[in-house]
Amino acid sequence: MSFEIKLSLFEGPFDLLLFFIERDELDIHDIPIFQITNDFVGYIRQLETMNMEVASEFILTAATLMRIKAKMLLPRFEKDAEGNEIDPRQELVQHLLEYKRYKEVLGDLSLLEDVRLQQEQRGNTDTELSKIAALHQLEYELKDLNLYHLMQSFHKAMQRYEDEQNRPKHTVYTYPYTIDQQRNYIKHRVSAQGTVQFSDLIDAFPDKIGLIFNFLAILDLLQLNEIGLEIADGFNNFRIVPYSDTQHLTAPDHGSES
Repeated sequence: MSFEIKLSLFEGPFDLLLFFIERDELDIHDIPIFQITNDFVGYIRQLETMNMEVASEFILTAATLMRIKAKMLLPRFEKDAEGNEIDPRQELVQHLLEYKRYKEVLGDLSLLEDVRLQQEQRGNTDTELSKIAALHQLEYELKDLNLYHLMQSFHKAMQRYEDEQNRPKHTVYTYPYTIDQQRNYIKHRVSAQGTVQFSDLIDAFPDKIGLIFNFLAILDLLQLNEIGLEIADGFNNFRIVPYSDTQHLTAPDHGSES
């Protein structure tokens, strides 16, 4: 009867190398290649004795460490174009520094992930939009509606609003006058008083519209032969009198006035 044992492995070979460096407080810029190679290879052998599968990337890194170790044992050193000796550990150190920078960011990314998971997730938007379209019997599909189309519609609505505000407006005022009302008013006053001064009508309706309606009503009554006119004293003044077949427009009788 066999048992399968699972242990927490390192996420990658660089993760294991950083663990050794931090554990032994080594200088990452001056790695003791002999010590770290022995620790790394020893960890891989430990995994093999526990019948655990070793990833190929760990084997490749172990081979790289052994190659660097062999180069450092040789008396000859490679030189660059300027004649300076090339440290065999340089490429490994550069990769470790890059990996360390990425690993330091993982904490912040993990925190952002936790915050995002705590947020309320939206439902099936396609299903929701389909229900809304069916409810209102829309002829177009709401799923094609995106933020760009919404902003376009909003811009057009605001443009129409501005055009409407800047459009010339004509205000129509309604006045409480009609030709029939003023005609009946004049007939009633003439019937009651006998004679009505035109200036009295102006005093009764002092606004311009009232003056116009009264004047039109007088002309209408004259045409219907329901009133007569007499020239009165004063500038552009006349009297409105009952209609007489023999009197339409006469001069004032100064002798009868006291």
